[in-house]
Amino acid sequence: MTTTKPAPSARETELLELAYAYSLTHGLADLSLRPLATAIGSSPRVLLFLFGSKDGLIRALLTRARSDELVLLQKITSQYAEPPGLEVVARELWTWLAAEERRPLMKLWVEAYGRSLVAPDGPWSDFARSTVEDWLDLFKSVQPGKDTKAAQARRTGVLAVLRGGLLDLLATDDTARVTAAVLRALPVDNSPAKSTPADRLS
Repeated sequence: MTTTKPAPSARETELLELAYAYSLTHGLADLSLRPLATAIGSSPRVLLFLFGSKDGLIRALLTRARSDELVLLQKITSQYAEPPGLEVVARELWTWLAAEERRPLMKLWVEAYGRSLVAPDGPWSDFARSTVEDWLDLFKSVQPGKDTKAAQARRTGVLAVLRGGLLDLLATDDTARVTAAVLRALPVDNSPAKSTPADRLS
């Protein structure tokens, strides 16, 4: 018999959002429940009751971080009446990724990605693979001839360019240099986008 996890209470949702804001500044690798609880107006006992364990809380925070990524991907695809092609979407993505206000989120994402590779049995499990699949699915949905091996290689290359550029940007904070390199490395679509964005990413 399968069971469904009850919907989170208002207090659980509130504390998760506060903990997520805290993790954007302090990271997750050295997360300690006591300082976190003090910072968000709770207690270690309450956090353990709501999330089951420290690992359970980290998993909830990783899910919360991934949800921001999924919202971005959905927002990009919803701007167009027809698939705009890889180049257009990749440029939209880079603009979002490179924004100064997203540095904390991007650093948290890189930390979680790396931890999922070196500690695959921990709460980080499968984070890296899931986020790769999320982005490749987006690229596939906007790509002409998407079921060919050449198309698969092309979208994988775009992902590699964006992720490599992000790591460089986070290390150096040299937005102009890295953006120029990323845009130069992105593939040029053979035909222009068939539609115009209804609105821009903010």
